[in-house]
Amino acid sequence: MVLTGLDIISKSLPAKLSGKRIGVLCHAPSITGTYKHITEVIAGSKDCILSAIFGPQHGIYGETQDNMIEWEGNLHPVYKIPVFSLYGKFRKPAPQMLKGIDILLIDLQDSGARLYTYIWTVKLCIEACTEAGIPVYILDRPNPIGKLPFDGPVLKKEFFTFVGGASIPLCHRMTMGEMSLWIKEKYYPACDLNIIWMKDWRRHSLFTETGLPWVLPSPNLPTPGSLIVYPGTVLIEGLNISEGRGTTIPFELFGAPFINAEKLKENLIKRNIPGCTFRVHNFIPAYNKFYGENCNGIQIHVIEPEKYFPVATAVEIFSAIIETSPENSLQFNPPPYEYEEKLVPFDILSGDSGMREAILNRTAVNVERERWNYEIAEFRKEFTTFSAYPE
Repeated sequence: MVLTGLDIISKSLPAKLSGKRIGVLCHAPSITGTYKHITEVIAGSKDCILSAIFGPQHGIYGETQDNMIEWEGNLHPVYKIPVFSLYGKFRKPAPQMLKGIDILLIDLQDSGARLYTYIWTVKLCIEACTEAGIPVYILDRPNPIGKLPFDGPVLKKEFFTFVGGASIPLCHRMTMGEMSLWIKEKYYPACDLNIIWMKDWRRHSLFTETGLPWVLPSPNLPTPGSLIVYPGTVLIEGLNISEGRGTTIPFELFGAPFINAEKLKENLIKRNIPGCTFRVHNFIPAYNKFYGENCNGIQIHVIEPEKYFPVATAVEIFSAIIETSPENSLQFNPPPYEYEEKLVPFDILSGDSGMREAILNRTAVNVERERWNYEIAEFRKEFTTFSAYPE
């Protein structure tokens, strides 16, 4: 079984943490292989003191369901220490939040998609701790979809937002520790960053191959299978179709009232998209887009993950929707999105305006992919210097 950073420190606390007041940034999946939460581990240690708890989007235990639903901190009912929200009034820790700690310990499970907000919360924490002179420790966890190929555009600097703050591909194959190291080297070289790397993890794997207990990292990624399609179908958040929020399998399902599901399925099957197949599955969302309305939909079934390109598949889907729906049915949503008031939501999700323009201009998907592949090749040259794990 893979040992996470938390598993490792729970067996042997690093000497530099001994006697220190620890602030912990965590959420529901921050558990050991024996299901013990990080707050229990640190609070139960005789060698350090749990002084504060910080939580990202969706709360400490995944309480808040949707995007842009903020939450605020409180006093922890058991430990009687402050719980600080980093997805409410503050997204970057304020100086007063850091006054009572000597070290910030971070244990967050990433999704494997660049636009997942947790790593950008980590980036803001690295910035704040660098300014305050506080060391940061990252407890590394698997990229749950490391088996998937690199895919999608590399984020351009002019599109940096809270859903992307470093020039990496949409499907990036990096761990939280590797991305944190990337962020330190490129943006905050003065940060005292320490990474507790995993043991026995190989990049070319899925979460189901780690032997680790599964805890959903956010409310709309309920299964390891939902993470496989997520780097592509999350782009639907920038469109006028449903990404399946309000169902039990969001991101695996997509649809809208204007879609002809049978025609769409036939179109998609004819495209011979590698690694997956498609099935008609209509749904009525219990909340979010098209609440209470019947959506003519499709479920993606990933059959061979190592051959599946989630972002390229999503562009094929958008192209197929345009070909099988009434003219001008598919639309790009206007701002705002995730605190961004000016940029087009689809662009900040995809990484630049190029993908949206390619879809609108009916550019062949393989032509658009050639653009990404050039960017990915350049990214991979740098990635080798940050890579900490074997394939």
